[in-house]
Amino acid sequence: MPRLTTVAEESGRTAPWGAEDTVLVTGGTSGLGALLARHLAREHKVGALVLTSRRGPAAEGAAELRAELTALGCQVSLVACDVSDRAAVAALLDAHPVTAVVHAAGVMDNGLVGALTPDRVDAVLEPKADGAWHLHELTRDRPLSAFVLFSSVAGLLVAAGQANYATANRFVEALAAHRAAQGLPATSLAFGLWATATGMGGGVSDADLAQLGSRGMPPMTDEQGCAAFDEAVASGLPATVPMLLDSTLLDPSVPVPPLLREVLRPAAPTIARTVLGQSAPADGGGAAALEKKLAPLGAAQRERAVRDLVREQVAAVRHTEARAIDPHRGFTELGLDSLAAIDLRNRLQSITGLRLPATLMFDYPNAAVLAEFLLAELEPALADPAEPAPAPADTDGDDEDVRRLVHAIPVERLREAGLLDTLLELAGETPGEDGQAAEDRTEAIKTMSVEDLVRAAMAADAD
Repeated sequence: MPRLTTVAEESGRTAPWGAEDTVLVTGGTSGLGALLARHLAREHKVGALVLTSRRGPAAEGAAELRAELTALGCQVSLVACDVSDRAAVAALLDAHPVTAVVHAAGVMDNGLVGALTPDRVDAVLEPKADGAWHLHELTRDRPLSAFVLFSSVAGLLVAAGQANYATANRFVEALAAHRAAQGLPATSLAFGLWATATGMGGGVSDADLAQLGSRGMPPMTDEQGCAAFDEAVASGLPATVPMLLDSTLLDPSVPVPPLLREVLRPAAPTIARTVLGQSAPADGGGAAALEKKLAPLGAAQRERAVRDLVREQVAAVRHTEARAIDPHRGFTELGLDSLAAIDLRNRLQSITGLRLPATLMFDYPNAAVLAEFLLAELEPALADPAEPAPAPADTDGDDEDVRRLVHAIPVERLREAGLLDTLLELAGETPGEDGQAAEDRTEAIKTMSVEDLVRAAMAADAD
């Protein structure tokens, strides 16, 4: 299985651009394109920049960006160009002979595969993939010093709900390999998330950032991203993944993706998960611990335990407390998106040992419904629910009833039935006593407990 590995730093490598170069930056009037334009002008003293976008000089902030770069001594051209249009790209390159290319243009339109239409796929692939191909074909006969393609780690990891964007990024990575095989300059940069709002974060929220941090993948600062850009371009490698990894941030309940296991190792050799208040090893013991917890419980207790488990995991994904999760409130109402859906599925799959669909959160849209589904899947492996213990008999009430009944029977009736002598004997007396003694013994019988009467009667039958 493929694995990422670290790239050793090497001294002596020089940047492929400088004061004599003219660098084309697509998507260069905003977001990461503008950020890199500033970096090239400030740190690398690039002599001229050609910055393109669909609106060019009319783009918001473009005039201010030109003034800032010009003040740094850089000649700046702002050009409106749709890079998905091959003819427009050809005209651009004819008007502006460039010595290096940085293709940072791109758009996002997130959605699960089932929700994507051809138009939504095209809208994302055209500026990223088609634009890269046009630039490749129209410059391959030119002596470029660098051909840099902005990609994203979404093509490799954490791409839930980004099928179109992930596809576009994998294409540009393949294009870089294709160019390298032809001896042409090529570097693809599958960037991790940047902390700066660039417009390409897909509406990343604070909760999303926390989730990525818990996976050991915190966002990069501008300084870290630009340093990674320089190192990747100088490496000469056609495919790089500039991203920030921090094993100290790893959530023990979230397994490390196979692709990162060589570069993101947990600090401790073993990891423990918390499952319904019990520790379970990370090697699959979670499911065994859950079954052990549920097996002796009654039906109602199992339902409550599994519902609490779901609430705990939803809370972990949202980085809040379990008691704040209303089990009947929809997950989307709670702010969980497609990335959170995959995170929740992975957590529950690890804990329960069940194979769960990626659409789990959408198929079972709140904690109560999801808990019912999970319990139904788990129960075949469990023993029958324990029957609730019967309530203890109310012997005191029985005693009072018997005493009341005995008290209501006239002594003459007991004598006529042939029971008086027996009762007197049970009470420790013999027949023939005077009436007062008999009455005293009768009163004693009235106060005997049910257990004493039964015990006495059984003894009398044995005699």
